[in-house]
Amino acid sequence: MLKSCTIPFLWRRRWVRVVSVGRLISQWSTRTAEYFRACLKVDDLDALNIEIIRNTLYKAYLEDFQRFCQSLGGPTADVMGRILAFEADRRAINITINSIGTELTKEQRARLFPTIGRLFPGGNNALAKAEDIEQVRIACESVTEYRAFFEGVGANGSLSRGDEEGAAAQIEDRFFVEEVSLNKMAFLQQFQYGVFYGYVKLKEQEIRNITWISECIAQEARNRIQDFIPLF
Repeated sequence: MLKSCTIPFLWRRRWVRVVSVGRLISQWSTRTAEYFRACLKVDDLDALNIEIIRNTLYKAYLEDFQRFCQSLGGPTADVMGRILAFEADRRAINITINSIGTELTKEQRARLFPTIGRLFPGGNNALAKAEDIEQVRIACESVTEYRAFFEGVGANGSLSRGDEEGAAAQIEDRFFVEEVSLNKMAFLQQFQYGVFYGYVKLKEQEIRNITWISECIAQEARNRIQDFIPLF
């Protein structure tokens, strides 16, 4: 008797979950639709433009999210302001490094940069014109904390394409370390919502760490297991 009563109840619970998730997805899709309307055309769907669209969408989202956080004011605006400013600068730097030597024009590159962050506007203008990692480093000189990201990277300004990819990976790892630090700092201030964002981002890094360790084990590269980004 218990079994026959329990099964329908479990199915009802499962159906409630499905309906709730469906509503959430529908709501989320509606809220992101405005970003697609601004930058997506049928003629743009090729390999290069897909990347442009992806970065344009993230730029719009980042700027909108920053405006929302600032509208909340108080400690939330302070904590999230620091985190999102760094994220905007990191994206501008990554877009620059990854677009060097590609078909992406400097004008197109500049349009992908978020109009927020500590590098905006002067640093972004310099990044838009950069042609190698050394020029990227010079463009970031105005922010003291960013200088350490480029120490020992591209010092001669004449890296090969393979060396540039290795340098970009090295810089990206340093970005992850700084991101972890900023998200941990979100826990040091009370009465603000940035702690939830920081928690999710730290969990994402934890997943990347587990993936890295698993890949090292699978590829028998155990000597590189310790190269993950520590959280604590």
